[in-house]
Amino acid sequence: MTSKLNLDVESIEMARNAAKSIAEDVQSFIDEHTTVAVERTIARLLGIDGVVDGEYPLPNIVVDHIMKGRGIGQGIAYWIGNAMVHTGKGPQEIAQEVAGGDLELTKLPPQDINKIKEAIEDKARKTVEAIGANRQKRSDYIKNIGEGEKPYLYVIVATGNIYEDALQAQAAARQGADIIAVIRSTAQSLLDYVPYGATTEGFGGTFATQENFRIMRKALDEVGEEVGRYIRLCNYCSGLCMPEIAAMGAMERLDVMLNDALYGILFRDINMQRTLVDQYFSRIINGYAGIIINTGEDNYLTTADAVEEAHTVLASQFINEQFALKAGIPEEQMGLGHAFEMNPDLKNGFLLELAQAQMAREIFPKAPLKYMPPTKFMTGNIFKGHVQDALFNLISIWTGQGIQLLGMLTEAIHTPHLQDRALAIENAKYIFNNCQDLGDEIVFKDGGTIQKRAHDVLKEAGQLLNQIQQDGLFKTIEEGKFGGVKRSRTGGKGLDGVIRVEKGYFNPFIEMMLREGEKCQ
Repeated sequence: MTSKLNLDVESIEMARNAAKSIAEDVQSFIDEHTTVAVERTIARLLGIDGVVDGEYPLPNIVVDHIMKGRGIGQGIAYWIGNAMVHTGKGPQEIAQEVAGGDLELTKLPPQDINKIKEAIEDKARKTVEAIGANRQKRSDYIKNIGEGEKPYLYVIVATGNIYEDALQAQAAARQGADIIAVIRSTAQSLLDYVPYGATTEGFGGTFATQENFRIMRKALDEVGEEVGRYIRLCNYCSGLCMPEIAAMGAMERLDVMLNDALYGILFRDINMQRTLVDQYFSRIINGYAGIIINTGEDNYLTTADAVEEAHTVLASQFINEQFALKAGIPEEQMGLGHAFEMNPDLKNGFLLELAQAQMAREIFPKAPLKYMPPTKFMTGNIFKGHVQDALFNLISIWTGQGIQLLGMLTEAIHTPHLQDRALAIENAKYIFNNCQDLGDEIVFKDGGTIQKRAHDVLKEAGQLLNQIQQDGLFKTIEEGKFGGVKRSRTGGKGLDGVIRVEKGYFNPFIEMMLREGEKCQ
């Protein structure tokens, strides 16, 4: 790609190398730790599922049981594998016996480690193959019925009732949507367990459960065949159950996941150690499953000024990119986030927004990029709001964004209605069609406002990354450098679920998914 902004290639590489060093520093911490969520995810991937008394998830019960027996540092794969060799039973039956009080995993006599690993890896391989089959099924769908053009039109449903969500999602697909995101029920990210089964009541959204994923996937496949276009399904694997939700999404063929390395820390006050360990395994799963991850830099601009803090967005994109590469996610699956969030009363604000979007496109040329609509300065004036969304759509097609979360003219009033989505889709399609090749026709003035803005933001981002490289990411977050939000390394939710791994610990899915994922790229 020829740079219209005349960005300094050396400055980009220096920033990227600093981000790589930051990620490697944190990775050394990640490699020495696991979490209760990671261990529950391994349980799920080994086939342990269901609830006891209609409420308590079996993966939680088994992990808590091993925690009580002081064995979690060796990992659930070891204890389940040891029980499999000792009893000849499968993971699900073993879990049920643990729940019924008939089996104490940490008191069983140790078996031959090679037989333990063989038993676990055989079970793990079947799950990995099933997820690989889902990836292939997605590819086959796209090959046979096609898909929408980029930028993909992305809309949300959030009724609280999965069956109503499915109907609204199908209506949105018929109107032209390419991605349907099911907003999670308020505060689900703070639950340290995953709800079970189909749900019909939620608050500001619908609970993320594996059954809800299955219901929505089926509905979107049906409407996709009807409209002749593969419809992608999006949900949120952030919060205290980040890797568990990634696993459920991979097993039910979700296509897009909100999966940021820092979002839960900054905006949900989840302990930073917990989040950084969890994001690694969740991204390995998403990478192997062919799921596009969306990062959450747009959220910084809801708590910090979009003009003054634009460099923090870029710095975070560099860091998220490096964490994703560590987890085997190719650039083509990195929906790095940014947003159209400058004050509409700012003179030439459109030029600054254009500079930011073009800069992201040039620095991350292979990434689809997730562009978020104006929300902070939406007032309830639906006419002005529709114009703000139109300018946002114009920048998106101009700069070649990949994923366009459509703005709603009723933002700041209520959760979108069917007609709100229809108008948003109509707005985007009109502008995308009429300005399809605008970016190829226009160049920017050398040394003008747009180029200068991009150069300044890149320079500041590079300086911030160099400082983070010196101080470390943990200290940087404690100082509130991202989104103006300060968090303590030992504060927040979930720290008690972080465990240092012991000698002999193993997670069979990490190596297997990274290895098989390389073959898919």
